[in-house]
Amino acid sequence: MRRYCFGLDLKDNEELIKEYELYHKAVWPEIIESIRDSGITAMDIYRLHTRLFMIMETDDSFDFEKKAAADSSNEKVREWELLMWKYQQGLPWAKPGEKWMLMEKVFSLDEA
Repeated sequence: MRRYCFGLDLKDNEELIKEYELYHKAVWPEIIESIRDSGITAMDIYRLHTRLFMIMETDDSFDFEKKAAADSSNEKVREWELLMWKYQQGLPWAKPGEKWMLMEKVFSLDEA
C-alpha cells in the first residue's frame, strides 16, 4: 500500500464551498467506481477554510499515468472534473489548470 497526499484550494465563496461539500456527500457512482477501479483503496478530503487536503491510499496496481488516461477517456469523470473546477482553484504556485498537487512528506512518527 502507498499513501499520497495532495493539496488544492477552493474559491473563497461561502455558497460555493457549501455546494462543493454537498456534492461530496453524494459523489456520483461512476466517479466512485473510477476511483476504486484504478487501485485507490481509500480516499479522504479535509478542508480548512479554502484549503483542501486529500489523503489517498492505493494498492500495487495503481499508476498515475494509467489513472489519467482512464479519466480522460471517461465522459462522466470529465463532466465531474469540469463541474468541480467551478468550486476549485489551483494553489498559488500551480501552473494554469493544474488542480490537485502532490505534497512531499516531511515528517513521519513511524520513521522517527
